[in-house]
Amino acid sequence: MRLLIACLLCLLTLPATAQIYKYLDADGKTVFTNQPPDGTQAETIQLPPTNTVDIQAPANPPPSQDSGQSGQADQPPYAVLQLNVPNAEAIRANDGSFSVDVILQPMLAAGHTLRLLLDGSPYGVPYSSLRLPLSNIDRGEHSLAVEVLSGGQSIQQSTPITFSVQRVNTQSPALRPAPPRPSN
Repeated sequence: MRLLIACLLCLLTLPATAQIYKYLDADGKTVFTNQPPDGTQAETIQLPPTNTVDIQAPANPPPSQDSGQSGQADQPPYAVLQLNVPNAEAIRANDGSFSVDVILQPMLAAGHTLRLLLDGSPYGVPYSSLRLPLSNIDRGEHSLAVEVLSGGQSIQQSTPITFSVQRVNTQSPALRPAPPRPSN
């Protein structure tokens, strides 16, 4: 039985030790083959030993600075996340529509999106751009923040800013036409 196994193992190694032959065909082209040609003088090619690489176990990575031991495990992925609202104290928008810019460092990562929080509630759909639109915002005072989403989950939020939207009051007496004057 052992002899049979040894013979089978030897047969399996034959393709790995096969000879390579080189000769010129009738058209003068060089041909390489593993079968010696009939009736043609062929040169046996000696191949250099096969390159081998010893498999090494991967080295353990050095402990990162944001591991639990250093107390920075909760460090947010963005060093800077804030809103840039022009005229943040009082925004004049008669139709209640305006845009805000997000200041973000480093740049927004792939798979992350931005969503506004208006008065503490999610507002609009998530965007991947740094300019976020708001529309038909009621007049008065509001708070606004931006959050970074990853897979629909909030991973970081900016500090809220407070602003006031100023819209024309269509019920204002100043906008009513003056009553007609009696003619004498």
